[in-house]
Amino acid sequence: MPLRYGNLAKAISKQSGRPRAFTLAAGVIVVWILTGPIFGFSDTWQLVINTGTTIVTFLMVFLIQNTQNRDTEAIQIKLDELIRAHNGAHNALMDLEELEEAQLQVFRRRYAKLASQARAQLEQGLTDTDTPEE
Repeated sequence: MPLRYGNLAKAISKQSGRPRAFTLAAGVIVVWILTGPIFGFSDTWQLVINTGTTIVTFLMVFLIQNTQNRDTEAIQIKLDELIRAHNGAHNALMDLEELEEAQLQVFRRRYAKLASQARAQLEQGLTDTDTPEE
């Protein structure tokens, strides 16, 4: 079942991002507006669009989240591979997204310090393109 949902979510997300989907949605709204006078702008007439848009929005949240999760995972794997393949890179930086906030802050402070040092070097006319090690 997860594979089927993933494939379905991917297909629907791809189609819903196309101009044709926007045109269809805009067309539905235009038809709804044009039918307002026919139905006397009744509560039922308003309920139709409110219910329809609520259902579509509710379902799209899950589809978008699924697509976002997959894209984020793919980007993380690609970044991990770049770190792994780069000579001199710190392999401990792979899989950071799995760490707790406090652990991430340790890395953040370390890199903030390196950035500060690099800016100071630039102000002195030096380069900042080395691989500093502590």
